[in-house]
Amino acid sequence: MPTESDGAAFFAANCTACHGTTGRGDGPLAAGLTPRPNDLTVLTRENGGTFPRARALSYIYGDPEQGHLARVMPQFGGAMADDLVPVEVDGVMTPTPRVLAGLLAYLESIQR
Repeated sequence: MPTESDGAAFFAANCTACHGTTGRGDGPLAAGLTPRPNDLTVLTRENGGTFPRARALSYIYGDPEQGHLARVMPQFGGAMADDLVPVEVDGVMTPTPRVLAGLLAYLESIQR
């Protein structure tokens, strides 16, 4: 099963330019983006004390309600779907791309 460190490696390689090294939305490209990147360390606080796994997963993977023209963040779906692991999402074991399962674990670990 993927770990926080697996997710941290993916985050470092794919997310820090916009979300910054701490996930607070202060990466070197953030100032030029509209809308600005979210502070990923407060997702739990903004969701009533529960980490929003389903919402985070759908947004990272590629939320169908947010087409590529309506969002700045890239979608990370596609070929990732070939390597799935079960992840509990809202009480249901959900097939999830392995790399995104690690990223979810990492994001949950950086909540403040």
